Amino acid sequence: MTRHPIDHPQFYLTAPAPCPYLPGRQERKVFTHLVGHQASALNDVLTQGGFRRSQNIAYRPACESCRACVSVRVRVADFEWTRSFRRTWKDAGELIGAELPPSPSSEQYDLFRSYLQARHENGGMSEMTVLDYAMMVEDTHVDTMVVEYRRRGPDSFITRRGTGPLVAVALTDRMADGLSMVYSFYDPDWRTVSIGTFMILDHIERARKLGLPYVYLGYWVEGSEKMAYKARFQPQEHLGPDGWSLSTDTARLKP
Repeated sequence: MTRHPIDHPQFYLTAPAPCPYLPGRQERKVFTHLVGHQASALNDVLTQGGFRRSQNIAYRPACESCRACVSVRVRVADFEWTRSFRRTWKDAGELIGAELPPSPSSEQYDLFRSYLQARHENGGMSEMTVLDYAMMVEDTHVDTMVVEYRRRGPDSFITRRGTGPLVAVALTDRMADGLSMVYSFYDPDWRTVSIGTFMILDHIERARKLGLPYVYLGYWVEGSEKMAYKARFQPQEHLGPDGWSLSTDTARLKP
């Protein structure tokens, strides 16, 4: 009997390239393809093993002399709602997120471009075309959704959707043990609330309602300022040589 090649995934190693997080360092990645009828199951196993997904690729750092990238997941049942988090949640009460199939739109792409120009103008994604964006969203063989955030309307309690312009978007994988936030972006001119924080809080609540124990946030990189925000969401587990363990990080946001 011929087995599907996804039963025996092949792993590859990239050539060294400049690290996007820590200046002066080189990064390498090990990766494999997520295709076929077992892609979701493989994505679950690899994410639990510290991989991240990008389109139909699962990858993780494989740097020879650096272990700064640490996989992070929030423990949903024990999550600590600080005063700051409660304030953000209350201030964002006008927003509601609708779960949609992984389909790109021109409205999403316009918001994506505005976000990159304001927050990551010189980043690796700054040259992405509308076709590149479409592939990022729809090129997936796993259980993926797009969460679109808009203002609440008079019928939102029935439709579970907002009205008006698009405010934020999260590309998220549904997994057996949690939600994995693949990528998110938002209106950089929205000043009334910290939308990035709100989207993570919203995913924690979505996972709680689904009875899922974790929200995967990707990599926390010690020494990288743009990754420091992830340490605020406690308690969280970090993946080390001996598996997942409760973080002893003390740099959490105080109530």
